[in-house]
Amino acid sequence: MREVDARGLSCPEPLMLTEKALKSGKDPVRVLVSEPFQRMNVEKFARYHGRKATATPIEDGFAVVIE
Repeated sequence: MREVDARGLSCPEPLMLTEKALKSGKDPVRVLVSEPFQRMNVEKFARYHGRKATATPIEDGFAVVIE
């Protein structure tokens, strides 16, 4: 599983990094974000591209796993 650490980044950087990771293959991607709105944006982005996204809280934000 690839991991994208987008914690502390401003929009649209988390989405740009997520897109780059998703384009590199069909493997699951774990995206780390620090704000609730970033979590929602990453989840929406994944669903828009036909992927399943599951978010879980972590100590300093959220981990969104895109399958």
